[in-house]
Amino acid sequence: MVGYPETLTDPSYGGQILALTSPLVGNYGVPDPSETDDNGISRWFESDKIQVRGMAIHELSEAANHWKISMTLDEWLYDEKIPGISGIDTRQLTKQLRSEGVRMGALAVSSEPIDSDELSGMLPRAKSYDAEHHVDSVSASDMRRYGKGNPVVVVVDTGSKNAIIRNICRMGYDVIRVPWNTSADKILSYDPHGVVISNGPGDPQHCPETIRTADALIKNGTPMLGICLGAQIIGLAGGAGTYKLKYGHRGQNKPCIDLSTNQVYVTSQNHGYCIDPDSLPGSEFEKWFVNADDKTVEGIRHRQKPVIAVQFHPEASPGPYDCMFVFERLKQLMEERDPAKK
Repeated sequence: MVGYPETLTDPSYGGQILALTSPLVGNYGVPDPSETDDNGISRWFESDKIQVRGMAIHELSEAANHWKISMTLDEWLYDEKIPGISGIDTRQLTKQLRSEGVRMGALAVSSEPIDSDELSGMLPRAKSYDAEHHVDSVSASDMRRYGKGNPVVVVVDTGSKNAIIRNICRMGYDVIRVPWNTSADKILSYDPHGVVISNGPGDPQHCPETIRTADALIKNGTPMLGICLGAQIIGLAGGAGTYKLKYGHRGQNKPCIDLSTNQVYVTSQNHGYCIDPDSLPGSEFEKWFVNADDKTVEGIRHRQKPVIAVQFHPEASPGPYDCMFVFERLKQLMEERDPAKK
């Protein structure tokens, strides 16, 4: 019902058509894209543009009201040239995806009649989602620093949401954001207190450079947190395996169990791949969280090194903020390793 500005700008949705099951979308409009916080990070969006390739909803609210409104959803999509379609039974579509799994789709917008046969004929010739290297298209192209002279945390940008950077800055650290294929030596040259490997789209096995970097950082003993795609990359670096889910976990209400406390947390999620639980016994990691619905792996911890990873989004945006403690756990790991803090 809420969260479409954050979701549409989440790089993890790169290359996808987004369908929302709420029957009415757009009633509170879109906030000002130019508004930033003190560190120059967008206050309301998770990247600098809409990341999805298309949007499908049931009913578009053409009238919108909110004290922060800058434009309507329709105007925003039009300005960024993202095709959208309304009048779709998105709940029925969701049932089909749940039964048959994810699929390729085509969406066209035109002032003239559209030849649906021609459009559907494009699908067999289209490059499959799995074959594309989406991370390269959503990652930062160069290094950028956020903050004002505090200790540094490096974020390896495999499609990072702005909320990850905001939360690290709130903990009192500067963030150095680097491209997805940055080497471990380059990262360590910034003398980071810790490293975060971010969320992002696509298959983690398409990121061999990032996997090598994570492996080197693990061996170095660098405190590290992986989020979503970053969790899968860290798992692969530590000898675990990954696989593609039938239709993924996507939404703001996914229950996860902390195996160390048996506490259930409601989490925000968006991923189509997962860590293989059968591969963990022979790896460097143990389970930390599992999904309460299907028992898939939702979090891992290194058996000896200060490395943790979660499949869900502790930064939310959108979604519940129940799991902000994951960032505090990273801070604790960094301070335990820092002689000055000791």
